[in-house]
Amino acid sequence: MNDVWIGTNWKMTKTIKEGIAYTKELTKMANIIKPEIKLFIIPSHTALVSIKEIVTDTRIALGAQNMHWEEMGAYTGEISPSMLEEIGIDIIELGHSERRKYFNETDESINKKVLAALRFGIKPLICIGENLEQKSSGISKEILAMQLKVCLRGVPKEHAIDIIIAYEPVWAIGEEGSPAHPGYVAEIHTFLRNLLEDFFEENGASIPLLYGGSVNKENCLEYLAIDDVNGLFIGRSAWETSSFEEILLMVQEVL
Repeated sequence: MNDVWIGTNWKMTKTIKEGIAYTKELTKMANIIKPEIKLFIIPSHTALVSIKEIVTDTRIALGAQNMHWEEMGAYTGEISPSMLEEIGIDIIELGHSERRKYFNETDESINKKVLAALRFGIKPLICIGENLEQKSSGISKEILAMQLKVCLRGVPKEHAIDIIIAYEPVWAIGEEGSPAHPGYVAEIHTFLRNLLEDFFEENGASIPLLYGGSVNKENCLEYLAIDDVNGLFIGRSAWETSSFEEILLMVQEVL
């Protein structure tokens, strides 16, 4: 797999004005990075229409942070896949640990969203990860296998290549997170790759596996050097264009 996926989820951090300014700066970088770098950003819903206008005809893919699985209905406060399709969204982030923790999102509901996204031609970026208690109990792989199996249930084999998986250990993300040891990441990603190849014999090897969790300019290349890490899902280290561009330039140097 030659492509390297590099992206960031802004969470609830930027206004529309701030997001527009950020994206305009990033488009300058997008014009000069190598085509092997698949660059994406995931703003808040309020900024999607404005930012889509900026990234159209650039090499920046645009994602949304969540959606409902129904095309329409009485779901106050929700966004449907057809609404995101109308904007021209490329990627939908699903199953982030904060959605699971604060909004009681389950693997079953994520699975419904995955299938809905594929029906509307939107690429699901499925986040999985174990918490510190599960890691300390030695059941990380069991937890991850369960999450992956349920979230991918019913996905047609021909659509496997339209999926991205992001491994984000819960204990490694956020302000209090600590970066995972590269050896641990390598072990987990090899385990996840083997699972994907079991699920999808023909193209499980082609599903991008991203790592996310306190990724920064000090450790990004170390993670990318791991065989089964096909990209990075970056948090606060990418929320300023200057630091994000610094990481992108570092990645470009090793490709």
